[in-house]
Amino acid sequence: MAPNASGGATRLDGKAYAAEICATVTRDVAQFTTHHRPIKLCAVLVGTDEAGRLYARSQRKRSVVVGIQYELVELPEDTTQAELLAVIDRLNQAPDVTGIILQLPPPPHIDAAVAQYRIDPYKDVEGVNPANIGWLFYGEPIIAPCTALAVNEMVRRSGILVRGAEAVVVGQSRIVGRPVSMFLGTQMATVTACHIATRDLATHTRRADLLVVGIGHPRAIGVEHVKPGAVVIDVGINKVNATAPDGRQVRRTVGDVDFEPVAQVASAITPVPGGVGPLTVAMLLRNTVEAARKQLERRL
Repeated sequence: MAPNASGGATRLDGKAYAAEICATVTRDVAQFTTHHRPIKLCAVLVGTDEAGRLYARSQRKRSVVVGIQYELVELPEDTTQAELLAVIDRLNQAPDVTGIILQLPPPPHIDAAVAQYRIDPYKDVEGVNPANIGWLFYGEPIIAPCTALAVNEMVRRSGILVRGAEAVVVGQSRIVGRPVSMFLGTQMATVTACHIATRDLATHTRRADLLVVGIGHPRAIGVEHVKPGAVVIDVGINKVNATAPDGRQVRRTVGDVDFEPVAQVASAITPVPGGVGPLTVAMLLRNTVEAARKQLERRL
């Protein structure tokens, strides 16, 4: 993909792509509900974390729009690990619950990974259960991680020919970087996985036809890291202090990529906000429908 006529990169519009996917999800939910049963997503929130509560409200709103039933199971701050696992076990067994998600972050005494691993792989709409990650290795996940799916969709819509491309993935988290690396590898890209121990990062990233970044450090990737004409997918979401035009100090959301200068050399780039984020939510809804379908197939 070449830069647009104005000389900068094509901006990959996650909001527009998400709207398209949600329209399809709405039709799929209506059809499934008519022929089988309602689709129900259950979220579990431990404690009073405001970020988790805000995310739950957003999930409810978006679920209702596409026709998915939504229930928030709220547990007190002092809930023990054993009590949380018992709640997840109950939801795993509940025939009316087709999807389960654990709101993060839980209180410090809760091991989130252990709780997520307890979710039935067929109800794991975030794709974080080890069974789902493991099947991803073979290119056949039950449910794939939402953010990795969103990145994969962004790559597809960028128009880049993945087969044979040099792809560099900066950041190797278990639900973003590693799954993205596997996705690209199964599509026959030549994948370089960079992480905290990588020496001279720019020597790797400057070779990339496709650069995916998810490290959680604001504007860590600059123009010196990017090959002219590369497709750049920014997964980072960071809050930074900034000065508004009227002089007020405000908090702004930025990515891991220094957007403006990199956009002048890349062929396509995702903005933050408005890029991978909205598409990840759409993938969560699509995964919820896929989970219901696969549970039905498992019973047949």
